[in-house]
Amino acid sequence: MSTPESASRFSNRVEDYVRFRPGYPPALLRWLHDEQGVPREALVADIGAGTGISSQILLAAGHPLIAVEPNAAMRAAAEHWLGTEYPRFRAADGTAEATGLADASIGLVSAAQAFHWFDTHAVRREWKRILAPGGRVLVFWNSRLLDASPFLRGYEQLLLEFGTDYSAVAERYQTDEQMRDWFAGGLQAIGYFPNVQMLDFDALQGRLLSSSYAPTAGQPNHESMLAALRTLFDQHAVDGKVAFEYQTRAFLGTLD
Repeated sequence: MSTPESASRFSNRVEDYVRFRPGYPPALLRWLHDEQGVPREALVADIGAGTGISSQILLAAGHPLIAVEPNAAMRAAAEHWLGTEYPRFRAADGTAEATGLADASIGLVSAAQAFHWFDTHAVRREWKRILAPGGRVLVFWNSRLLDASPFLRGYEQLLLEFGTDYSAVAERYQTDEQMRDWFAGGLQAIGYFPNVQMLDFDALQGRLLSSSYAPTAGQPNHESMLAALRTLFDQHAVDGKVAFEYQTRAFLGTLD
């Protein structure tokens, strides 16, 4: 659910989020436009847009876009990054459940990593309200692979040991079956795309600290967590980097 607590979880992590969170593979956009026929001129409402990572790929593909984000620090980061480069970009202060956008005004509602924080019943009503006739919804994630390599298995164990509320947050991510149920009869397509970051230690540390469940400086277990991360990196790095692998999952459909 979008709550003041969930909206503020990343306020002290904006810099790490901007620098170290992964983007999305180009294959996702080819699938969206070439295979699924979403027009590139469709006006996008990118809900829970954060610092603009998901917004950027849609803007670069030609879409006009409104980034809806309740966290002021993250919204400001998106405006600073995207506002001058993309004239068809604007940001709006709103939540997933109360976007503030006009009725029947949006061709494509998109939601990336933030979807698991939303009230999924309320957003169906709100997104159905703002979608223009024939409009569609795209929900997509970078899902970290938990068991694809010894490094990734060790990273998962590190999160279980040191994360402040890692298990509770991880359980919020919707499964494929839950997404099928959410779209109900409106689901049109599911896409799966490989994605990877090659990270040196500083980037790996920043990636970890961008997560809302990683203890920050001054919190219990912060220093112990970073020491364990250093050991894990040294065990598995090849040519000074580790492969941080994801599967990007995408769900497209209508809200009939």
